[in-house]
Amino acid sequence: MAAGGWTYAALAQQVEVDPKSVERWVNLGRIPRRATALQAAKALGEDVHALWPALRQARPARAISPELVALYEQRADIPVSTFTELMAQARERIDILVYAAVFLHEAYPRLNELLTERAAEGCTVRIAIGDPDSDTVQARGQEERFGYGIESRCRLALMHYKPLADTPGIEVRTHATTLYNSLYRADDQQLVNAHVWGVNAYAAPVWHLRRHETGGMFDTYADSFDAVWATATPVQEEG
Repeated sequence: MAAGGWTYAALAQQVEVDPKSVERWVNLGRIPRRATALQAAKALGEDVHALWPALRQARPARAISPELVALYEQRADIPVSTFTELMAQARERIDILVYAAVFLHEAYPRLNELLTERAAEGCTVRIAIGDPDSDTVQARGQEERFGYGIESRCRLALMHYKPLADTPGIEVRTHATTLYNSLYRADDQQLVNAHVWGVNAYAAPVWHLRRHETGGMFDTYADSFDAVWATATPVQEEG
């Protein structure tokens, strides 16, 4: 608004709201209705989601499949709390299949404690991360826009998860498979982060699945996890 010379009153008149509403958007972080937000963004020449990220919502997907809870254009649209709350609700199993996914530990430093707590309550926890020395991880690094950064992220992920390796109920392995999707499963719910060639995982789509009584897509990804797990190498905590 400052760059464009907009006053509260001028923008309010443009989008047909009270000037106090605009003042609340700026000073109190209030979020306007979507239609009003779109008008305001157009007037300011800005992206509406840059102004109000909270308006970025998952697309309802019930009409497509009873398993599909939501679609997200990219993983970055999903609060980390969505991942951790799913895990916190798990009672039987947590499965994580990634190359690195260090964003979880960076945004939620209590992740290891959460997984330990779930394991202590009888939940089986399996974590498969990429082997940084494998040809597949190195090939992925060459394909990504940030070059070889994924190898260092895999090593960092291993540092994060290694302390859990000897925890009863938790097993950590490294895998050398081509990863088509990162999987985050908590009982009968699963977040599937599709991988796109040349694009970092945070910018790739995610679909949230809830297992249907017939299995369907959910079981397809669950079986994929099991197949990778069977090829993976157990990690032992040092010392």
